[in-house]
Amino acid sequence: MTETPQVVVYPPADDGGRRIRIGSRFVGMAYTPLDIVEFLRRAGSEDVEPEDLAGASWVEWRGAGPDIWAPPG
Repeated sequence: MTETPQVVVYPPADDGGRRIRIGSRFVGMAYTPLDIVEFLRRAGSEDVEPEDLAGASWVEWRGAGPDIWAPPG
C-alpha cells in the first residue's frame, strides 16, 4: 500500500455531510465513510476500505466519531 496521507474529518454540517481534508487540501463533503474512501482513492490511496477509517492513526475525527453522520440535535 502507498503511504496514506493525513485525513481530517470535520464535524457534521446541517445536511449531515462532513468536510474532508486530505493533507493540506479540502477535497469535498462526505456523507458516508465510503465517500472518504473515494476521496482517498482519487488522492492515490487505493487500498483503503471503509472499515479501515475508524481506528486509523492517520484519520483525525473532529467533533464526532466515524459513526456520526448527522448534526447534533
